[in-house]
Amino acid sequence: MEAGKRTDTIAAIATAVSSSGIGIVRVSGSQAISVVDQIFKSKNKGKRLKNVASHTVHYGVIQDEDIMLDEVLVVVMRGPHSYTGEDTVEIDCHGGVWILKRILETVIRYGAVPAEPGEFTKRAFLNGRLDLSQAEAVMDVISAQNDYAMKSSLNQLRGSVSRKVKEIRKILLYHTAYIESALDDPEHISLDGYGEILKNALRPIMGDMEQLIRSSDNGKVISEGIRTVILGKPNAGKSSLMNVLVGEERSIVTNVAGTTRDILEEQIRFGDVFLRLVDTAGIRDTEDVVEKIGVSRAREAAEAADLIIYVVDGACPLDENDYEIIEMIRDRRAVVLLNKTDLDLVIDRDDLKKRTGHEVISVSAREETGIGQLEKVVSSMFFEGKLDFNDEVVITNVRHKAAFEDAFKSLGMVMKGIVDQVPEDLLTIDLMDAYERLGTIIGESVEDDLVNEIFGRFCMGK
Repeated sequence: MEAGKRTDTIAAIATAVSSSGIGIVRVSGSQAISVVDQIFKSKNKGKRLKNVASHTVHYGVIQDEDIMLDEVLVVVMRGPHSYTGEDTVEIDCHGGVWILKRILETVIRYGAVPAEPGEFTKRAFLNGRLDLSQAEAVMDVISAQNDYAMKSSLNQLRGSVSRKVKEIRKILLYHTAYIESALDDPEHISLDGYGEILKNALRPIMGDMEQLIRSSDNGKVISEGIRTVILGKPNAGKSSLMNVLVGEERSIVTNVAGTTRDILEEQIRFGDVFLRLVDTAGIRDTEDVVEKIGVSRAREAAEAADLIIYVVDGACPLDENDYEIIEMIRDRRAVVLLNKTDLDLVIDRDDLKKRTGHEVISVSAREETGIGQLEKVVSSMFFEGKLDFNDEVVITNVRHKAAFEDAFKSLGMVMKGIVDQVPEDLLTIDLMDAYERLGTIIGESVEDDLVNEIFGRFCMGK
């Protein structure tokens, strides 16, 4: 038995435990078919699941002794041609909470054990049906909150990251093996000039890896959205802007300064990107205890933001509150909105751009003008052109990024060693280190604790 792998027959509810049209209880393991066979009564009298062909559907009822629990469809999938690589049975029943739990309890009483979180996918990994990067993509598909995240996760599930990793590792292994063979048999295999050959082989590999590491910024935007904080002094129009972007009245808008006293967060699609949009209390000195807490939270939110949208009241001169915000956004990724262009402006757009050092867009939150320009600017700030999910590999997983970075550093040591003319056997140490670092992405040379931690984050039943 492989380390960390249970051989029990496991069972879990594979759909959300809530009232719905249908629900699924999934069973996997060497005894899956025999366990369900004991409680399934086919409408075709005499039919036994142990005798049916793989990948077939059967209509009948689930019974606990003489009590009929539900009419069901049972799907039988024999290993290794199943998701887990084991015999798997799925019981499709009505989606009531009680009936799902009752059927699961019955399956367990007849020989299955409760599955751990992510154990079905963990078994798929341990049985070689998926590598580790594909297994992680399964959970990314489930948790995807936008089209980009879904497409990226599906791309990784189909093996985009795996193929790139295996391609690089194959080249590294070839050169490592060649050097070691030459060291073992110098009479027949020469290493003369091999440093230059190795450098030429590693340059494109390191270029690909560098691009993948850079793609992780896009990957974070894809998977998590851009944490965007709206800043401005009171009555600048922050809440009005929030409502325009969200498309509904989520923030209270009044003429009274300091109406917003806490942060409000919404997720929206904004052109080509998704924003985790945060409206904050107006930045100003105040004696109001509650408002002071809101201002403090606004500053904290700005510190953690990927993007700051600074809303300037164009109908009022800049004051000390504006100057404080200008200092806050210096050297930060930010865009400045000169708001209230429907009124007589007293602030010059060019002067504001010079003061802030950021792009300034003229808008009117009241009349909803300038929002299209804001859309274009934000998209260009985070994406270098359109993402093509058909062939582009984007790193969305922090663990994968760290492994690529470590491997890149090791190959950098190889390149330095070639220049410094270090012995070839020392070059193979760093080559193999890069090889093993990349292997952790797809699940080779990975500790059991890490595997358990990864699958422990999965939802139950997957």
